[in-house]
Amino acid sequence: MPAATLSPEVMAKYEPVIGLEVHVQLLTATKTFCSCANQFGSAPNTNVCPVCLGLPGALPVLNEKAVEFATLASLAINCEVRERSIFARKNYFYPDLPKGYQISQFDKPLAEHGWIDVPTSDGSTKRIGITRLHMEEDAGKSLHEGFNDSATHTYLDLNRCGTPLAEIVSDPDIRTPDEAFEYLTRLKEILLYCGVSDCNMEEGSLRCDANVSVRLKGAPQFGPKVEVKNVNSFRFIRAALEYEIERQIEVVESGGSNRQETRLWNSAEGRTYTMRSKEQAHDYRYFPEPDLPPLVVSPEFLAETRKKLPELPEARRARMIAEYELAPKDAFTLTATREFADRFEAAAKTARNPRRVANLLLSELGGRLRALGLEQEQSPVSMAGLVLAADLLDENKISSRQLKQLFDVCFEKGEDFAAVYQREKPEQITDASAIEAMIDQVISANPKQVEQYRAGKKTVAGFFVGQAMKASKGQANPALLNELVTKKLEG
Repeated sequence: MPAATLSPEVMAKYEPVIGLEVHVQLLTATKTFCSCANQFGSAPNTNVCPVCLGLPGALPVLNEKAVEFATLASLAINCEVRERSIFARKNYFYPDLPKGYQISQFDKPLAEHGWIDVPTSDGSTKRIGITRLHMEEDAGKSLHEGFNDSATHTYLDLNRCGTPLAEIVSDPDIRTPDEAFEYLTRLKEILLYCGVSDCNMEEGSLRCDANVSVRLKGAPQFGPKVEVKNVNSFRFIRAALEYEIERQIEVVESGGSNRQETRLWNSAEGRTYTMRSKEQAHDYRYFPEPDLPPLVVSPEFLAETRKKLPELPEARRARMIAEYELAPKDAFTLTATREFADRFEAAAKTARNPRRVANLLLSELGGRLRALGLEQEQSPVSMAGLVLAADLLDENKISSRQLKQLFDVCFEKGEDFAAVYQREKPEQITDASAIEAMIDQVISANPKQVEQYRAGKKTVAGFFVGQAMKASKGQANPALLNELVTKKLEG
């Protein structure tokens, strides 16, 4: 953190202004302008050809699937898709950019004027504007460590050159690090639902740069903008913004001035460092790409792509809350991924009580999986088994206690619920006379507790319920047992 932690009163005088630039690798089989494999983890410099290496005479050919995915993402974040967009050459020198320019889009991007709604701390929602989504190709990767001579040499892996990217630029509408975190979370969720990217930050398929400045509350002008780079998780982006906001306020409060610059986040130290000054905007000398015609998104192509839009997370949550009577928190968990939501809904449609399926999935099954560090796909209890368990509970054929015992066996033996249930076949006792007989025995054996109950200590009823349940070997219907214990003690 900054040297002096500022008081809440000082912090409250200022307003942060945050905008985010997100680069998303599109999940196509091949690269943007050539047929090289778009694949992470290959041996260095094996997925390359004259086109992505920028060799003389090689010509780019646009990947239609990349256009479809970028258009699908644009529609999912409520952007207006241009019928005609232009590719341009963005010229700059860097060792991992063999052509000396990057094919991107500049003044006429694929899509503009979108938005995402995010939750806020007061329970409402806030709309974050999206300036644009444009297509571009990725650069290669400079490797600065991992080799015997890394102290003196940098290695290049050009496999990533030409990988299709969608760059999504937000409006400067974000005012807190928490809003930035929520925006990125929602954006990633939408992209995953659409299937356009795997959004794996560890592999670099989703990367984010944050632009942040501070100004006195009510001031019309933005302060000098600082770009924060080298942040590899949403949690670290939030931490970097928290640090940077306080650092900039401290500079102003001490009588100094912030400057426009690029800073790097050091997660180990929890602070940012100056990378380079950006007092003046860098001139990339954009000009239209002469080897590519304008990209025309026809009304027919746009309509066909729109048909491929899935039900998006927020809409799905609202529907599931209404349809299955779920708590908002449960609906949020169940829709965390499209695959998980699909599996739940497929199961829920076959169950007597979908809400009970949700409860078992998130509590009984989810709790065991979390404790063992397992994913949902590794569960010995299938969704069909979970539905069977929920139906048996709903029909009062087994008790909650019996279900827990059966689930314990499932995880111990690695067997599905149906097989375990058929073998163990516990049956719940619902015969009132049989339960009454057990209660009578417990009451007869514990006269002292009966006196305590009748003297006004009503909590003693739990003792009798427990003893009677033990006598039934856990098979008595809990609701009926509670009712009959109270009736017997009051009689």
